[in-house]
Amino acid sequence: MSDGFQRRRGGGAIATFSGFEADLLRSLASQLVELLRNETAAPNSGEDPLEEMLDFSGPTTEPDDPVLARLFPTAYPHDVEAAGEFRRFTEGTLRDHKARGAGDIIETLEEAGLPPELDENGLTVDVELDPSESVTWLKSLTDIRLALATRLGVEEGDEGYWEQLPEEDPRAHVYDIYQWVGYLQETLVDSLSR
Repeated sequence: MSDGFQRRRGGGAIATFSGFEADLLRSLASQLVELLRNETAAPNSGEDPLEEMLDFSGPTTEPDDPVLARLFPTAYPHDVEAAGEFRRFTEGTLRDHKARGAGDIIETLEEAGLPPELDENGLTVDVELDPSESVTWLKSLTDIRLALATRLGVEEGDEGYWEQLPEEDPRAHVYDIYQWVGYLQETLVDSLSR
């Protein structure tokens, strides 16, 4: 396992990932982009010229997928109409922003030498992030970790349950990935706060 992120001289962060780790991060970010892009927006009513110009065609109901519902929680749980309007005006932009952030992880890893298909043992990928890129990575790692936690059903204080799972349980391996992404978040925050 990599040592996570370290402070970069002049700000930002650096990290060295094994080829396997870099490929895993790329895969997680790709899955997040696919999830964010795989839902249709609400049709435009055509009644409001400002709406037509600014394209407020976001969805108006909470997503069916639990991960998307976690990433885009309902703003007004006791007012369905206000919640729908808020979601319509904000969710499309938020989705685009999150997808771009995950795409930035993929692009950074590939620019640092991660090949399209991982076939080399011993490959290392050195990532260097400026302060702005570091914040983007931090946000995307948070989204990835929330997605993993939601799919697994991780809840606060249930570490003991996950740690006692037998090695052959596939959830144990996904939980290890969830923990590793949390470690990357922690080291990235530490490197930015020094």
